[in-house]
Amino acid sequence: MERQVSSTKPSTLVTTGEEFDRLMAQALPDLLDCATAHIRRFLRETGQWADDISHEKLAIRWGYEQVERFLVCGRAEIPCRPFFLLESFIAKFLSQPEPLCYHKDLLTPLGRFLDGLTARAVLSRDALVALFYHLYGLGQSHVVRLLGLGPAESQRVYKNFERWRRTGWLRAVAEIGLTDVELHDIEDQNCRYPARLTAEINRLLSTIQAHYRKSEPEHFPCLTSHQWAELFGQGYGYDYRVWHLALCRECLVEVHAFRQHGLGGIPTPRVDLHVRPLQRSGVMALVVAGGGNSNGDGGGRPTQRLSRTSA
Repeated sequence: MERQVSSTKPSTLVTTGEEFDRLMAQALPDLLDCATAHIRRFLRETGQWADDISHEKLAIRWGYEQVERFLVCGRAEIPCRPFFLLESFIAKFLSQPEPLCYHKDLLTPLGRFLDGLTARAVLSRDALVALFYHLYGLGQSHVVRLLGLGPAESQRVYKNFERWRRTGWLRAVAEIGLTDVELHDIEDQNCRYPARLTAEINRLLSTIQAHYRKSEPEHFPCLTSHQWAELFGQGYGYDYRVWHLALCRECLVEVHAFRQHGLGGIPTPRVDLHVRPLQRSGVMALVVAGGGNSNGDGGGRPTQRLSRTSA
C-alpha cells in the first residue's frame, strides 16, 4: 500500500518519487520562504544587504531560482528529508566563489534584466536560444546558420523562438519583477544613448556570463579556435554549441571568425540589445526600436537531440 505523506514538517521523510512530488506540491510556499530567508541572511552576513525593495526582489528571485533547481535535482537524492536537503543545497551553492554573481549594478533595471534573463537561460532552452536575439539581435535563421544546425535542430530553434515569444518572455519578466516603466526606460536609454548602454552591457556581460557558465557540465569548457573548427567540421556537439555559445561571447566571436565565409553575410556578433522578443516574421512590435530577419535555412547536419527544457 502506498505510504501517504501528510506532514510538511522540516523533518518529513520521503522515500519515493511520488512522495517527493506530492510533498513539493503541498510545501512549495514554505520551500520558497525557506530559500528566500537563506538568501536574505547570506546577503546580510556578507554586508551586501540594504532594507529596500530592490534587495528584497533580489532575495525573492534568487530564492525562487534555487527552489526551481532543487525541484529538478532533489529527486536524485531520494530517500531524503526535502527541507533539510534544500538547506544543504543552498548552503553548497552559497559556498562557491562569488556566489549569486552579486554586484550592485545588477540592481538597476538593466542589470536585473540581463541577470534575470541569463539565469532563466540556465533552466530553459527557450530562454537560452532567445539570448542570441536579446543580446546580439540574431534571429532564428542567423542562429541556425551560425551554429551549423541540421534540419531537426533548426526546427527546434524556430519552436524555441515561438514559445518564447508567446509565453516565455512574459513569464521571465514577471519572475524578474521588471515593470513596464522599467522596460521602457531601458529601451529609451538604448535609443538615446546607444554607445553608453552598449559599453555598460559589455561590462556586465563579462561578469554575468562567467558566473552562469558555472552551471554548465564539466565537459563544456571554452574551446580553442582549432577545437571549435574540428567540432563543426565533424558535425557533432549540437547541444554543446547551443549551450556554450549562448553563454560565452568570446567563443561566439571565435566561431563566427572561422565560419564567416559560409554565413551569407551575418556580421560579427556584437552587443545589440533587444528588450522584447522577436515578433513573428521578424517584425518587431512598434514600441521597440530595431528588428531582426527570420528568413533563412539550416545546413544539412546529422541530427542530435538538445536536452533543454522549454520556458
